Amino acid sequence: MVRTQIQLTEDQARMLRELSLSNNKSVAALIREAIDRFLLTGKPNRGAQYRQAMSLVGKYTTEQPDTAVEHDRYLEEAFGS
Repeated sequence: MVRTQIQLTEDQARMLRELSLSNNKSVAALIREAIDRFLLTGKPNRGAQYRQAMSLVGKYTTEQPDTAVEHDRYLEEAFGS
């Protein structure tokens, strides 16, 4: 293996530590896995992601007219958080 040094944001470091603890893997192992996934799939195709997201707009309906604004409250009620 080749040793390298990177800089992470505070949020990235915190989330990696949490994942590390919950998955019983080292932070380094998680970073290597993420890099492997990125190298296998390549850069995200933003155009394709945009088209996929836009294909969902208006696809679903709800009885609540304010879901876009109150989604957190509805999820909390549904899952009892």
